Amino acid sequence: MIRRVIHIDEDKCNGCGACVTACHEGAIGLVDGKARLMRDDYCDGLGDCLPQCPTGAISFVEREAAAYDEAAVLANKAAKEQAVAHKPHFSGCPGSMMRQFNRNSQANAKTEDSAAGHTAFTVAPESQLAQWPCQIKLVPVNAPYFDGAKLLIAADCTAYAYANMHQEFMKGKITIIGCPKLDDVDYSEKLTQIISNNNIQSVTIVRMEVPCCGGLEYAARTALQNSGKFIPWQVVTISTDGKILD
Repeated sequence: MIRRVIHIDEDKCNGCGACVTACHEGAIGLVDGKARLMRDDYCDGLGDCLPQCPTGAISFVEREAAAYDEAAVLANKAAKEQAVAHKPHFSGCPGSMMRQFNRNSQANAKTEDSAAGHTAFTVAPESQLAQWPCQIKLVPVNAPYFDGAKLLIAADCTAYAYANMHQEFMKGKITIIGCPKLDDVDYSEKLTQIISNNNIQSVTIVRMEVPCCGGLEYAARTALQNSGKFIPWQVVTISTDGKILD
């Protein structure tokens, strides 16, 4: 029969596994590091996996396919639940598994003052990254940590160029990063989805002074405009020698 099912472009797929987790029917699996529709009769054609794909590798097609078999899907679900009852449910790439971190506490670090002959205690710097993953290409557009978030969109190099990036910019925010030159992609569509689909409170864009970083600022500005929302936003530019320019 001719019906609507998903199609996965393996050239675009980065193997993150987000679609595998999103597919409640178990129709998608990872094969050799790429997502693949394993069984036509498990695909209901509703497309819960589409908005979760960070690279746009999934689309709908109309083609000859086996009819959706709800009984087989339920049986497969039951078998999987029994098999992984005591195991983590995430089945994608471990490096892309979504996580949130509690940054409310800081640990003490002990340092020895040999000249004065006594031991001093100082507060050790703590990472202010609030979630994982943080790459724009990898974050799910509907991740729960975006709800009510102050969003930081930062160029990859800023954390290396600006010494106090964590405390001054990342603290209290959800941080997503990218490099439009190295990634060779326009982030506008992905950022538009994130801003449109979530209750974003503010947007801070931190970029480097180099011209290629203008692509990140442009994508963020375009996303804010396309979202149709009035959200407070600002752009901060970092010089290559680690100073704030504006």
